[in-house]
Amino acid sequence: MKFKLNKIQIEEGAENFSLTSEITKRFCDIPAANIKHEEDASIRKDLNLHKDTLRLLSFEGEFLKPCPGTNNYICCGYQILNIGTGCPLDCSYCILQAYFNKPGLRIFVNLEDELSKLGDIINKSPERIFRIGTGEFTDSLALDGIHYFSRLLARFISDKKNSVVELKTKTTEINNLLDIKTRDRMIISWSLNSPYIISHEEHKAPSLEQRLIAAKRCQEDGFVTGFHFDPLILHAGWKDQYQRTMDLMDKYLNPKKIIWMSLGCIRFVPALKPIILKRHPETIILDGEFIQGLDGKFRYLKPVRIEIYTFIREQIQKWAGFDPGIYMCMESDEIWRKSLDWSPGDSDGLSDYLDERVRSFW
Repeated sequence: MKFKLNKIQIEEGAENFSLTSEITKRFCDIPAANIKHEEDASIRKDLNLHKDTLRLLSFEGEFLKPCPGTNNYICCGYQILNIGTGCPLDCSYCILQAYFNKPGLRIFVNLEDELSKLGDIINKSPERIFRIGTGEFTDSLALDGIHYFSRLLARFISDKKNSVVELKTKTTEINNLLDIKTRDRMIISWSLNSPYIISHEEHKAPSLEQRLIAAKRCQEDGFVTGFHFDPLILHAGWKDQYQRTMDLMDKYLNPKKIIWMSLGCIRFVPALKPIILKRHPETIILDGEFIQGLDGKFRYLKPVRIEIYTFIREQIQKWAGFDPGIYMCMESDEIWRKSLDWSPGDSDGLSDYLDERVRSFW
């Protein structure tokens, strides 16, 4: 990982958790200070995200929540497990730049204590499939060398026969995963893009080839994998660039060990645009023509999105020789039908489709 921690902050109420003690001992060479809950947590007027600061806190909210989605587009029915907020990577398009008003890389040290409540929720609905992910507000594995949550979640989920945990990442932080004894009900997923976008817009992230090598190791070690082309971004020679991605996938991946692959074109809330322009003035991601969608986010025009999705879908199916669970994130029934030649119809239909993918693998 291409980042360095310079200080650790321990919020009031987090001092007595075992994970706090483990982290401070493991990183004893980094200065640690106890702080009050509200200290140094104001809105960042200077847009300094303080990615060199690790903040340990006891999260008082709900650890498991459904993906908010929107009634205007088809949503997958994902469940979000909050393990922390903030990311050491610095992708130009990252929504977290506008979403959170508190600085630092924040780890919820009381996660282990709260998992029993999550287990109760899962056990009370044995007929339901829980697809749980941790990559909504942080990269699932970027800080795994600090908090070791992958080991904790693997132990927790292994006997939950109606659930899976998906760890979604842009990193190569898989050492803890490879030490885990169980592979059951764990999905290790990578966010992919074209080589150009990765090198120019996904700052501090490993290269495409490095990610695919890590994915290959996980596949060979018995893990089920997933991949997410989101956000797909128009740029010079974009078809050739994304074809290069497919070529490297062919070199490293076994498509039979992929549970699903999602597609999503770039979309952003209005508040994110000035932040991108200020923090990443050299970016090309805002160069296209955008229209405000039904969810208030700016998106490419429909014909453009359809062209991108159709091309990527065709290339994936050509490479795999079958449909490895391709679906779209937050798109309309019309875009589904015109891009993928089918549609789940609504959010319940997509949820059923992905649940069935889970059943087919376990």
